[in-house]
Amino acid sequence: MSLPTKIANVDFEHCIFNASGPSCATLEELDIIGKSGAAAIMTKSCTLKPREGNPEPRYTGLPLGSINSMGLPNLGYKKYVEMVPLLKKHGKPVVMSVSGLCLADNIEMLRAINDTDADLVELNLSCPNVVGKPQIGYDFEQTDEVLTKVMKLVRKPLGVKLPPYFDFAHYKQIAELLNKHKVKFVTCINSIGNALYIDPDKEAPVIKPKGGFGGLGGKYVKPTALANVHKFAELLDPSIDIIGVGGINNGTDVFEFILAGAKAVQLGTVFQEEGPETFARIEKEFNELMKKKGYASIEEIRGKLKAL
Repeated sequence: MSLPTKIANVDFEHCIFNASGPSCATLEELDIIGKSGAAAIMTKSCTLKPREGNPEPRYTGLPLGSINSMGLPNLGYKKYVEMVPLLKKHGKPVVMSVSGLCLADNIEMLRAINDTDADLVELNLSCPNVVGKPQIGYDFEQTDEVLTKVMKLVRKPLGVKLPPYFDFAHYKQIAELLNKHKVKFVTCINSIGNALYIDPDKEAPVIKPKGGFGGLGGKYVKPTALANVHKFAELLDPSIDIIGVGGINNGTDVFEFILAGAKAVQLGTVFQEEGPETFARIEKEFNELMKKKGYASIEEIRGKLKAL
Protein backbone atom coordinates (compact mmCIF):
# COMPACT_ATOMS: atom_id res chain seq x y z
CA MET A 1 0.00 0.00 0.00
CA SER A 2 1.29 3.45 -0.93
CA LEU A 3 -0.34 6.72 0.08
CA PRO A 4 0.08 9.13 -2.87
CA THR A 5 0.47 12.87 -2.65
CA LYS A 6 0.99 15.85 -4.95
CA ILE A 7 3.48 18.71 -4.84
CA ALA A 8 2.65 21.59 -7.19
CA ASN A 9 0.27 19.23 -9.02
CA VAL A 10 3.10 16.75 -9.66
CA ASP A 11 2.14 13.21 -8.66
CA PHE A 12 4.25 11.41 -6.06
CA GLU A 13 3.70 7.70 -5.37
CA HIS A 14 4.15 8.45 -1.67
CA CYS A 15 5.34 11.34 0.45
CA ILE A 16 8.96 10.47 1.34
CA PHE A 17 12.11 11.40 -0.59
CA ASN A 18 15.62 12.75 -0.07
CA ALA A 19 16.64 16.19 1.04
CA SER A 20 19.25 18.01 -0.98
CA GLY A 21 22.55 17.46 0.78
CA PRO A 22 23.53 13.89 1.59
CA SER A 23 24.63 11.47 -1.14
CA CYS A 24 23.01 13.23 -4.11
CA ALA A 25 25.91 14.98 -5.85
CA THR A 26 26.97 12.44 -8.51
CA LEU A 27 25.06 10.46 -11.11
CA GLU A 28 25.96 7.28 -9.25
CA GLU A 29 24.49 8.62 -6.02
CA LEU A 30 21.36 9.91 -7.75
CA ASP A 31 20.86 6.55 -9.50
CA ILE A 32 20.95 4.86 -6.10
CA ILE A 33 18.17 7.17 -4.95
CA GLY A 34 16.26 6.43 -8.15
CA LYS A 35 16.45 2.69 -7.51
CA SER A 36 15.52 3.09 -3.83
CA GLY A 37 12.13 3.48 -2.23
CA ALA A 38 12.33 7.29 -2.42
CA ALA A 39 9.27 8.86 -4.06
CA ALA A 40 11.40 11.37 -6.00
CA ILE A 41 15.00 12.21 -6.85
CA MET A 42 16.35 15.46 -5.41
CA THR A 43 19.67 16.70 -6.76
CA LYS A 44 22.44 18.33 -4.78
CA SER A 45 22.07 22.11 -4.56
CA CYS A 46 23.93 23.29 -7.63
CA THR A 47 25.97 26.39 -8.23
CA LEU A 48 27.02 28.03 -11.49
CA LYS A 49 30.45 26.41 -11.46
CA PRO A 50 31.66 23.20 -9.76
CA ARG A 51 32.68 23.51 -6.12
CA GLU A 52 34.86 21.26 -4.00
CA GLY A 53 33.31 22.59 -0.83
CA ASN A 54 34.90 23.16 2.55
CA PRO A 55 37.90 21.28 3.99
CA GLU A 56 37.41 18.02 5.86
CA PRO A 57 36.15 17.09 8.35
CA ARG A 58 32.98 18.93 7.39
CA TYR A 59 30.29 16.45 8.48
CA THR A 60 29.99 14.55 11.74
CA GLY A 61 27.22 12.30 12.98
CA LEU A 62 26.14 13.14 16.52
CA PRO A 63 24.15 11.21 19.16
CA LEU A 64 20.88 12.87 18.08
CA GLY A 65 21.67 14.07 14.59
CA SER A 66 24.52 15.72 12.73
CA ILE A 67 26.52 18.88 12.22
CA ASN A 68 27.95 19.98 8.89
CA SER A 69 29.59 22.82 7.02
CA MET A 70 29.81 21.30 3.57
CA GLY A 71 30.28 24.46 1.51
CA LEU A 72 28.00 23.39 -1.35
CA PRO A 73 30.24 20.77 -3.00
CA ASN A 74 28.66 19.98 -6.39
CA LEU A 75 29.45 19.35 -10.04
CA GLY A 76 28.05 22.63 -11.36
CA TYR A 77 24.59 23.08 -12.81
CA LYS A 78 25.45 22.02 -16.37
CA LYS A 79 26.23 18.48 -15.21
CA TYR A 80 22.87 18.19 -13.42
CA VAL A 81 21.04 19.53 -16.48
CA GLU A 82 22.73 16.76 -18.48
CA MET A 83 21.68 14.15 -15.90
CA VAL A 84 17.95 14.91 -16.02
CA PRO A 85 17.09 12.56 -18.95
CA LEU A 86 19.00 9.73 -17.27
CA LEU A 87 17.27 10.32 -13.93
CA LYS A 88 13.83 10.47 -15.54
CA LYS A 89 14.27 6.84 -16.61
CA HIS A 90 13.59 5.83 -13.01
CA GLY A 91 9.97 6.85 -13.49
CA LYS A 92 9.69 9.24 -10.55
CA PRO A 93 9.74 13.03 -10.24
CA VAL A 94 13.09 14.78 -10.54
CA VAL A 95 13.57 17.86 -8.37
CA MET A 96 16.49 20.17 -9.09
CA SER A 97 17.93 22.14 -6.20
CA VAL A 98 19.47 25.51 -7.08
CA SER A 99 21.68 27.55 -4.79
CA GLY A 100 23.34 30.35 -6.71
CA LEU A 101 25.89 32.51 -4.93
CA CYS A 102 24.21 35.61 -6.37
CA LEU A 103 20.99 36.53 -8.16
CA ALA A 104 22.61 36.47 -11.60
CA ASP A 105 23.78 32.90 -11.01
CA ASN A 106 20.27 31.79 -10.07
CA ILE A 107 18.80 33.44 -13.16
CA GLU A 108 21.27 31.70 -15.50
CA MET A 109 20.67 28.31 -13.90
CA LEU A 110 16.89 28.62 -13.85
CA ARG A 111 16.81 29.58 -17.51
CA ALA A 112 18.75 26.43 -18.36
CA ILE A 113 16.49 24.26 -16.20
CA ASN A 114 13.44 25.63 -18.03
CA ASP A 115 14.53 23.58 -21.05
CA THR A 116 14.88 20.28 -19.16
CA ASP A 117 12.32 17.65 -18.19
CA ALA A 118 12.86 18.30 -14.48
CA ASP A 119 9.52 18.27 -12.67
CA LEU A 120 10.17 20.79 -9.89
CA VAL A 121 12.80 23.33 -8.86
CA GLU A 122 13.73 23.98 -5.24
CA LEU A 123 15.46 27.35 -4.84
CA ASN A 124 17.64 27.38 -1.76
CA LEU A 125 17.09 30.65 0.10
CA SER A 126 18.91 29.41 3.18
CA CYS A 127 22.42 29.72 1.81
CA PRO A 128 25.08 32.41 2.48
CA ASN A 129 24.38 35.85 1.09
CA VAL A 130 26.83 38.65 0.30
CA VAL A 131 29.46 39.40 2.94
CA GLY A 132 27.99 41.25 5.88
CA LYS A 133 24.43 40.21 5.05
CA PRO A 134 22.41 37.36 6.55
CA GLN A 135 21.19 34.30 4.67
CA ILE A 136 18.81 35.37 1.93
CA GLY A 137 15.90 33.80 3.80
CA TYR A 138 16.60 36.08 6.76
CA ASP A 139 16.90 39.18 4.58
CA PHE A 140 13.35 39.97 3.55
CA GLU A 141 14.29 42.73 1.09
CA GLN A 142 16.71 40.38 -0.68
CA THR A 143 14.09 37.60 -0.67
CA ASP A 144 11.57 39.95 -2.29
CA GLU A 145 14.09 40.99 -4.94
CA VAL A 146 15.12 37.43 -5.75
CA LEU A 147 11.55 36.16 -6.03
CA THR A 148 10.50 39.19 -8.11
CA LYS A 149 13.19 38.35 -10.67
CA VAL A 150 13.03 34.55 -10.74
CA MET A 151 9.25 34.15 -10.78
CA LYS A 152 9.14 36.17 -14.02
CA LEU A 153 11.40 33.77 -15.87
CA VAL A 154 10.91 30.31 -14.38
CA ARG A 155 8.61 27.95 -16.27
CA LYS A 156 8.92 25.03 -13.87
CA PRO A 157 6.93 24.84 -10.62
CA LEU A 158 9.27 26.63 -8.25
CA GLY A 159 9.48 26.28 -4.50
CA VAL A 160 11.87 27.67 -1.93
CA LYS A 161 13.89 25.99 0.77
CA LEU A 162 13.74 28.11 3.89
CA PRO A 163 15.93 28.49 6.96
CA PRO A 164 14.28 27.93 10.32
CA TYR A 165 12.35 30.85 11.78
CA PHE A 166 11.84 31.42 15.48
CA ASP A 167 9.80 34.62 15.79
CA PHE A 168 6.12 34.99 14.86
CA ALA A 169 6.82 38.36 13.24
CA HIS A 170 9.34 36.72 10.91
CA TYR A 171 6.92 33.94 10.00
CA LYS A 172 4.39 36.59 9.02
CA GLN A 173 6.88 38.64 7.00
CA ILE A 174 8.21 35.74 4.94
CA ALA A 175 4.72 34.26 4.46
CA GLU A 176 3.49 37.55 3.01
CA LEU A 177 6.32 37.46 0.46
CA LEU A 178 5.71 33.83 -0.46
CA ASN A 179 2.00 34.52 -0.94
CA LYS A 180 2.74 37.66 -2.94
CA HIS A 181 5.01 35.85 -5.38
CA LYS A 182 2.82 32.74 -5.60
CA VAL A 183 5.58 30.20 -5.12
CA LYS A 184 4.36 26.64 -5.62
CA PHE A 185 5.81 25.04 -2.50
CA VAL A 186 8.07 25.63 0.48
CA THR A 187 10.54 23.24 2.06
CA CYS A 188 11.21 23.81 5.73
CA ILE A 189 13.53 23.62 7.41
CA ASN A 190 17.16 23.75 6.40
CA SER A 191 19.60 22.98 9.20
CA ILE A 192 19.78 25.28 12.21
CA GLY A 193 22.78 27.43 11.41
CA ASN A 194 25.96 28.09 13.34
CA ALA A 195 25.73 25.38 15.96
CA LEU A 196 28.88 24.25 17.76
CA TYR A 197 29.56 20.69 18.95
CA ILE A 198 32.69 20.04 21.01
CA ASP A 199 34.62 16.80 21.48
CA PRO A 200 35.67 16.96 25.15
CA ASP A 201 38.43 14.36 24.66
CA LYS A 202 40.11 16.34 21.87
CA GLU A 203 39.05 19.64 23.45
CA ALA A 204 38.13 20.82 19.97
CA PRO A 205 35.14 21.12 17.62
CA VAL A 206 34.15 18.07 15.56
CA ILE A 207 34.23 19.83 12.17
CA LYS A 208 36.94 22.05 10.70
CA PRO A 209 35.31 24.86 8.65
CA LYS A 210 34.31 28.16 10.27
CA GLY A 211 36.08 27.26 13.50
CA GLY A 212 33.68 24.36 14.10
CA PHE A 213 30.43 26.22 13.49
CA GLY A 214 27.99 24.32 11.28
CA GLY A 215 24.40 23.46 10.49
CA LEU A 216 22.64 21.27 13.03
CA GLY A 217 20.35 18.50 11.74
CA GLY A 218 18.59 15.35 12.84
CA LYS A 219 16.52 14.78 15.96
CA TYR A 220 17.87 17.97 17.53
CA VAL A 221 15.87 20.09 15.08
CA LYS A 222 12.60 18.17 14.76
CA PRO A 223 10.53 20.37 17.15
CA THR A 224 11.70 23.50 15.33
CA ALA A 225 10.93 21.93 11.95
CA LEU A 226 7.44 20.91 13.06
CA ALA A 227 6.79 24.42 14.35
CA ASN A 228 7.82 25.95 11.01
CA VAL A 229 5.65 23.56 9.02
CA HIS A 230 2.64 24.17 11.24
CA LYS A 231 2.98 27.95 11.29
CA PHE A 232 3.39 28.17 7.53
CA ALA A 233 0.37 25.90 7.10
CA GLU A 234 -1.58 28.58 8.97
CA LEU A 235 -0.14 31.57 7.10
CA LEU A 236 0.40 30.47 3.51
CA ASP A 237 -2.19 30.46 0.75
CA PRO A 238 -3.66 26.95 0.46
CA SER A 239 -2.26 26.72 -3.08
CA ILE A 240 1.29 26.63 -1.67
CA ASP A 241 2.30 23.10 -0.69
CA ILE A 242 4.62 22.40 2.23
CA ILE A 243 7.44 19.85 2.41
CA GLY A 244 8.72 19.10 5.90
CA VAL A 245 12.31 18.19 6.71
CA GLY A 246 14.25 17.93 9.94
CA GLY A 247 14.70 15.03 12.32
CA ILE A 248 12.53 12.44 10.57
CA ASN A 249 13.69 8.99 11.62
CA ASN A 250 10.58 6.80 11.52
CA GLY A 251 6.98 6.55 10.35
CA THR A 252 5.61 8.33 13.41
CA ASP A 253 7.76 11.35 12.59
CA VAL A 254 6.25 11.43 9.09
CA PHE A 255 2.76 11.23 10.60
CA GLU A 256 3.51 14.23 12.83
CA PHE A 257 4.75 16.34 9.93
CA ILE A 258 1.64 15.55 7.89
CA LEU A 259 -0.54 16.43 10.89
CA ALA A 260 1.32 19.74 11.13
CA GLY A 261 0.47 20.51 7.51
CA ALA A 262 3.10 18.97 5.22
CA LYS A 263 2.17 17.17 1.99
CA ALA A 264 5.55 15.43 1.76
CA VAL A 265 8.75 15.04 3.76
CA GLN A 266 12.45 14.83 3.01
CA LEU A 267 15.10 12.72 4.72
CA GLY A 268 18.55 14.16 5.38
CA THR A 269 20.59 12.96 8.35
CA VAL A 270 18.88 9.57 8.58
CA PHE A 271 19.57 8.95 4.88
CA GLN A 272 23.22 9.89 5.38
CA GLU A 273 23.57 7.58 8.38
CA GLU A 274 21.39 4.63 7.30
CA GLY A 275 21.64 4.63 3.51
CA PRO A 276 18.97 4.25 0.78
CA GLU A 277 17.12 1.47 2.63
CA THR A 278 15.76 4.15 4.95
CA PHE A 279 13.13 5.29 2.43
CA ALA A 280 11.33 1.92 2.22
CA ARG A 281 11.62 1.37 5.98
CA ILE A 282 10.10 4.69 6.94
CA GLU A 283 7.37 4.48 4.29
CA LYS A 284 6.42 1.01 5.59
CA GLU A 285 6.26 2.30 9.16
CA PHE A 286 4.14 5.28 8.11
CA ASN A 287 1.74 3.09 6.13
CA GLU A 288 1.35 0.68 9.04
CA LEU A 289 0.61 3.55 11.43
CA MET A 290 -1.96 5.05 9.07
CA LYS A 291 -3.65 1.66 8.67
CA LYS A 292 -3.67 1.12 12.43
CA LYS A 293 -5.34 4.50 12.92
CA GLY A 294 -7.86 3.80 10.16
CA TYR A 295 -6.72 6.47 7.70
CA ALA A 296 -6.70 5.71 3.99
CA SER A 297 -5.12 8.91 2.62
CA ILE A 298 -2.73 11.66 3.58
CA GLU A 299 -5.42 14.29 3.05
CA GLU A 300 -7.48 12.79 5.88
CA ILE A 301 -4.88 13.96 8.40
CA ARG A 302 -2.98 16.77 6.68
CA GLY A 303 -3.07 19.90 8.77
CA LYS A 304 -5.51 18.32 11.24
CA LEU A 305 -3.38 18.83 14.34
CA LYS A 306 -5.79 19.05 17.26
CA ALA A 307 -5.80 21.87 19.79
CA LEU A 308 -5.66 21.20 23.50
